[in-house]
Amino acid sequence: MNTLASSVRALIMAGGLALAAPLPVSGPALAQEQSWQLTDGSAVDAVIETYVDNGALPFLYVRLEDAQGDVVYEHAAQNSDLVSAPVDGDTWLRVWSMSKIVTISAALDMIEDGVLRFDDPVTDYIPEFSDLTVATGPNGENLAEMAGQAWGDEAVRAALEAMPCPLPTVPVESVMTVRDLLNHTGGFYYTFQPTECLNAAMGAQDIGAARSSDELIADLAALPLISQPGAGYYYGMNTTVLGLVMERAAGQSLQEIVRERITGPLAIDDLRYGLPEGEEMLPRVTGKGGTLQVTDPSALDIYRTPPQGYDPDVPLYLGGEGMIGTSAAYADFLHMLLGRGTVGDTRILEEITIEALSSPHTQLGRADGYNGYNLWVSDGLWIGGGYEGTHFWVDPQRGLIGLVMSQVHSRPAAGNGVNDAVRGALYEQLEKAGR
Repeated sequence: MNTLASSVRALIMAGGLALAAPLPVSGPALAQEQSWQLTDGSAVDAVIETYVDNGALPFLYVRLEDAQGDVVYEHAAQNSDLVSAPVDGDTWLRVWSMSKIVTISAALDMIEDGVLRFDDPVTDYIPEFSDLTVATGPNGENLAEMAGQAWGDEAVRAALEAMPCPLPTVPVESVMTVRDLLNHTGGFYYTFQPTECLNAAMGAQDIGAARSSDELIADLAALPLISQPGAGYYYGMNTTVLGLVMERAAGQSLQEIVRERITGPLAIDDLRYGLPEGEEMLPRVTGKGGTLQVTDPSALDIYRTPPQGYDPDVPLYLGGEGMIGTSAAYADFLHMLLGRGTVGDTRILEEITIEALSSPHTQLGRADGYNGYNLWVSDGLWIGGGYEGTHFWVDPQRGLIGLVMSQVHSRPAAGNGVNDAVRGALYEQLEKAGR
């Protein structure tokens, strides 16, 4: 835990949003002093239920809390043919990339304590990465740049798909640092690339089957990067590699680090690695083909091979993807961010560290926002999300945290925009208590 404190609650990538009927704010003090209520919660209920009734989501759970931790609003809707157990704030969920901000918070605490430094070379901790290479096109093309363009340019996508396999590689020419891992500029990727060569390469390493940190490091060391370290933002397994660096630096497992520095001091039991005995995870549901259906783990192709289960006896902790938790517990963690590093009398991070976490680092020059340390900042909100439809925001101006949670892979098009729609409905109905 931070020794500087005097005293010690993806998607894959989030996009911008427009708030419906934005409410007035008058300064930082308002966040801690104001309480909120909804004028008509049933109007928000109706929006939530629409996304289940139209076949877009197997369930949708929404929770809004104020700065005091009081629940301003919560509601769940579900398709009982797909998810039979009742869903509420205590339901265990796979949070996927919502793990990242927890890992990053722990890393920043280690940096505050001097255990890590921003500019430390990754190879100081993982020498197995000393011979990493970078994949390129046949003529030296920058694959990360082309892959970014391919989502909106069919010609670029076609050019990537037509490249012969295997792709050529070049040596790493720059020093990969801890800062690169915080900022997704390390060059690691996921298997969503518009070039099958890279997807197949990760699949061949069987990332999802790794059962220890050393196994995962060996698998990653055999893969090329998609860009030179430091060359630019590219979303991938960088935060998972950050967790591996943290383990080597601290001489502890990531599970121990997170428990010691984050969840333990905040008394959060239900945000963790490994499913507690007697608990069950919800079924995996896919919308591939346009219709929701229960599926098996192989449909979740983030590593191309089936991801790990949540066996507490497997000592592998994926800092970017591996946590599970309840919505109530995750809300408890978000209160630490909302409180600028504190919850009550418990300080986890210094206020200046939270400022750095939410300041512009990458994806600069965009009209809809920017990235802090894997925290999308737009219209004054701090936003994040995960692979199976988990989503959160922190509203430091109004003193609110929100969660819009589901479990679905490749959701049907009818589910597009669900997070903005729910958040907009909530903000439209919010008003100061007693107004």
